[in-house]
Amino acid sequence: MNLESHLLEKETNVNQLLNNKNKELYKENISSTVEYILDFLNNDNFYSGISVSELKEKFSSKNKTVSNVMSMDEALIELKEIFLDHAIAFNNPSYVAHLNCPVTISSLVGDLIASAVNTAVETWDQSTSATLIEQYIIDWITERMKLPSNADGVFTSGGTQSNFMGLLLARDHYAFKYFGINIKEKGWDPVISKFRFFCSEKAHFSIKKNAALLGMGYDAVVSVATNDKFEMDSNELVLAIEKEKQNGNIPIGVVATTGTTDYGSFDPVLSISKIAKQDNMWLHVDGAYGGCFVLSELHKALFNGVQYADSITIDFHKSLFQPVCSSAFLVADKLNFRYVSHYADYLNPIETKDSEQVNLITKSIQTTRRFDALKLWFTLKVTGEKNLAGYLETVHKLAVDTYELLNDDSNFETLHSPTLSTVVFRYKAKGIEVDSINNMVNIYVKNSLFKEGKASVASTKHNNKTYLKFTLLNPNVTLSDMENVVNMIKEKAANYNKNN
Repeated sequence: MNLESHLLEKETNVNQLLNNKNKELYKENISSTVEYILDFLNNDNFYSGISVSELKEKFSSKNKTVSNVMSMDEALIELKEIFLDHAIAFNNPSYVAHLNCPVTISSLVGDLIASAVNTAVETWDQSTSATLIEQYIIDWITERMKLPSNADGVFTSGGTQSNFMGLLLARDHYAFKYFGINIKEKGWDPVISKFRFFCSEKAHFSIKKNAALLGMGYDAVVSVATNDKFEMDSNELVLAIEKEKQNGNIPIGVVATTGTTDYGSFDPVLSISKIAKQDNMWLHVDGAYGGCFVLSELHKALFNGVQYADSITIDFHKSLFQPVCSSAFLVADKLNFRYVSHYADYLNPIETKDSEQVNLITKSIQTTRRFDALKLWFTLKVTGEKNLAGYLETVHKLAVDTYELLNDDSNFETLHSPTLSTVVFRYKAKGIEVDSINNMVNIYVKNSLFKEGKASVASTKHNNKTYLKFTLLNPNVTLSDMENVVNMIKEKAANYNKNN
């Protein structure tokens, strides 16, 4: 490369950096991109139906080298071919599989601004009023959870990270308070191997995963049996705690789930909180899915006892119509953030600890962290809390109506009455009582509908039986839309039975 071409390439690259000299280029590129997004929203199906091998081949043919620089228009055209034409559309009425919600326009405005300004919220001198906005959102949700005045919180990457922080604080707090062990400074102590957490057998997998990441192992988490509504059985919790004591182990924490992934079931938080406090155990509430339903008048009673939690997980990107990531970890006593705080001279020196310039890094296990709270701030300001609650009540009603639709159809067997917005059911071939055959039929239905881009339905298992699952988080989906999906399931199942 000669000097002239090198300088030309350098100038072109510099022009791609956002500043006051190329505002028009930014505006032009964003406008062009919006047109591609609008085109994506026009897709009839939730997925193109392209096979894995075809998609890999398409990608490989377009990305043989990373050194070929192209124009923005050329890059957008290529992205459309390898991504936008085949991306999963969570806004599509036939997407009813997982905890993916459509997003508010107001949140997208917040996301656009956060990305363009590129605020980092770890320290005050990087974020200024962004710190105030995040704290505003934290104060709002702790108030809705009726946590004490000393409560606090921080935005996280998602429920898994928030649950990790819940277990971490529970472990370190118990070790320090009852054994005088400062794990953060001194490290591991043999007594920690005896620490035990308790959660429902339907709790999220991240509870055991995080216990392992904390060095405690899967065995540090004891699964507690559920009742016929898939809620933790309080009596079984008492028995499990006593059994661990008899085995010489030390119960230190209970995780109550408010909205299990499969069933949307709520553990009885009030009774669990009483049991936990009797043994000086930390109560962590995993509200990743169901936490936002605290805004719904129809669901407020389910949150009785949450105000006694020591920590709470809540995901706004699961059920408050926010783009990923938008999650928070809450604590009842802000002093407990001391177990994750650290002071670095070059970032947040100890002398700034009590200054008016708040450094959010002292509450987070992340260092660099984007301004995710802005999305929710815009949503509350523009969409409004009342409308958000209405969206949640709409998807709950849709789940109830869909449950009744399936119950009225002899082709289906339902497993539970919806608490939030999930419906678990299975197709049963007439005259076939062999579970292995019905399992194959349901898996075939799920896989074939996805591969053809017709509908995305999830699956789960209960008592070795395969069930299908609707997760309904789109307020624009109607019962008629669900009838269409149900009819597609019946059609696919009938074809399988005919050919097999």
